[in-house]
Amino acid sequence: MLEIKNLHARIAEDGTEIIRGLDLTVKAGEVAAIMGPNGSGKSTLSYVLAGREDYEVTEGDILYNGESILDLDPAERSARGIFLAFQYPMEIPGVATMEFLKVAINAQRRARGEPELKVPDLIKKVREASGSLDMDMAMLKRPLNVGFSGGEKKRAEILQMKLLEPKLCVLDETDSGLDIDALKIVADGVNALRSPDRAFVVITHYQRLLEHIVPDTVHVLSRGRIVKSGDKSLALELERGGYAGIVGEAA
Repeated sequence: MLEIKNLHARIAEDGTEIIRGLDLTVKAGEVAAIMGPNGSGKSTLSYVLAGREDYEVTEGDILYNGESILDLDPAERSARGIFLAFQYPMEIPGVATMEFLKVAINAQRRARGEPELKVPDLIKKVREASGSLDMDMAMLKRPLNVGFSGGEKKRAEILQMKLLEPKLCVLDETDSGLDIDALKIVADGVNALRSPDRAFVVITHYQRLLEHIVPDTVHVLSRGRIVKSGDKSLALELERGGYAGIVGEAA
């Protein structure tokens, strides 16, 4: 589903190279965890996958279902089924969460040539999805993420993911700032979406998230490239010994 070939990417503003020859393959149905120390390029990878304009690809390619997505803008990538959950979700004052969901869902449906959802059907769909995440419908009347706790922001993002039904879900440190109860609710939401035709790229610092979202593969990112890959036992190895040994071997 996702194939990254010799990817090089830099910050557009100042030319600082962050991703330096990264190779990664993620199959349909797979949950791939990306781990690595601060500054290794984890969040940059997520932004480049989503098409954020702050970053520039200078070499290599990103194939999604066999086709390059480098020339697609973020909206086009989203319409094709790529979803990014941010480490720090943006607040949008003045825009009710329910209105945001309605606009996002119908924009994607239009892009795919599908009819827009009518309000009663939309409310029913949102109510079912929010109930599975232990979200109060009253929360959806509030401006998106404004005054939300860390757990509420992450629930709101998982709700968006459930409603948009993407095929490639990129989670950028979605466990950041969550207590154990909120972490479990978010992880349960992710696990409920696992399917043979959907893939996840889960970016995290810590093994604790991977106790709830068990990965098929674990990849260690250092200095902009993958330096070691393995199964879920690699995350346990990192928890015990840290990154120093593995990063040192690859240097």
